[in-house]
Amino acid sequence: MQTRNKFMDDISQLMTNAMGVAQGAREEAETAMKGLIDRWLADRDFVTREEFEAVRAMAVKAREENAALEARLAALESAPAPKPPRAASKKT
Repeated sequence: MQTRNKFMDDISQLMTNAMGVAQGAREEAETAMKGLIDRWLADRDFVTREEFEAVRAMAVKAREENAALEARLAALESAPAPKPPRAASKKT
């Protein structure tokens, strides 16, 4: 037959409560640290990944357009100059 020791039950309950308090303190510390880091990053004017990707896509498009315009310009410059139209002879 086992008897329940009230002292051991109380110690067990105290430890369980202490672990709950420690867990809550850990979560609160994590939340505070995350908020601190978020504010610090916001103050440094870092760009987000989405902003970076948007600007990168614009730069790629601009480079492609620039290359197409360079090719068109080179083709226009290498083409022979058009001859001026001849004056029509007048019949009298």
